[in-house]
Amino acid sequence: MDRDYAKIEHISTMGCLPHSSQEFSVVSMFSGCGGMDLGFIGGFEVFGRYYGKLPFRIIWANEHNPKACATYRRNIGEDILCRDVWDALDTLPGTADVLIGGFPCQDISLNGKRAGVNGKRSGLYRAMVQAIERTKPSVFVAENVGSLLMSCNAASLQQVMADFGELGYRLSCEPYQAADYSVPQTRHRVFIVGTSYKVKPFVPPPTERATEDWMTVKEAIEDLESMDENPGFNHIWSRANKSPEQGDRILRADRPGYTIRAECHGNIQWHYRLKRRMSMREAARVQSFPDSFIFDSMLRETERQVGNAVPPVLAWHVALQISKFLHNRADDCAITPNQATA
Repeated sequence: MDRDYAKIEHISTMGCLPHSSQEFSVVSMFSGCGGMDLGFIGGFEVFGRYYGKLPFRIIWANEHNPKACATYRRNIGEDILCRDVWDALDTLPGTADVLIGGFPCQDISLNGKRAGVNGKRSGLYRAMVQAIERTKPSVFVAENVGSLLMSCNAASLQQVMADFGELGYRLSCEPYQAADYSVPQTRHRVFIVGTSYKVKPFVPPPTERATEDWMTVKEAIEDLESMDENPGFNHIWSRANKSPEQGDRILRADRPGYTIRAECHGNIQWHYRLKRRMSMREAARVQSFPDSFIFDSMLRETERQVGNAVPPVLAWHVALQISKFLHNRADDCAITPNQATA
């Protein structure tokens, strides 16, 4: 949708990053449609705010889902290997500054099979372990569901931390609430960040919003209420009837959206006012994707890609903090909005 960029609020990083043309190379694993990658690259606008370009360059990316790869190529870049991660490891570059990835969570999620990290999907974090061993990044970021920190997953978390810890990195394992970072969604996630001894220990980025100031779903999607369906804009929605399946809830206009799930089988949340389910564009907004990000797929596959993604705005805050640590700037710089000038 067209915007007047003279009125867009910019998120300033001045004073947090040195004036330098240095770029940091990034290896991206389990890239999906590119939510985390977009956050690390920066340079996008959503909710009337412009999230500035960050000093990261994706030099290698991998995803096994062909439809997600098509979306990635359309929005992030052509260079993504669409193949099984174990087959792709032999094509890794010899070195990278940063390695990122949201390893699959189906066996850990409360809505999944609960097989833990020994399950077929969540056990794929071991591919990240191998990739880190090969590329020796200064920093790596592994993202997963918040339930990884629950007592029922204690053994899985212990195993993951032990395997990453053996690589010789200092580890930070912290819970994140996406709504604290201006994402209009109550999405609990865990970021495991490993830092080499060449940079200072990682400290999570400061939160932007208190609970009482969280962005509501109405603020995020209200302007789409009068828009007709538009497949080219991903403004399409499921016609599934009311169902007892988990996730089949009605959004509340005065609070953030519920967690967007990847496998809700059409039972995505109902609109807070209209007699229909939320559209894929609305779900993408709730995940903090900019309107310029177009999903190159039909309804069900778009639903999967949106739900699997790391919210770009949350990833941007983590990436900004990492860029400071790569520059050995561990001081806590406040991120303040500056009004853009024409």
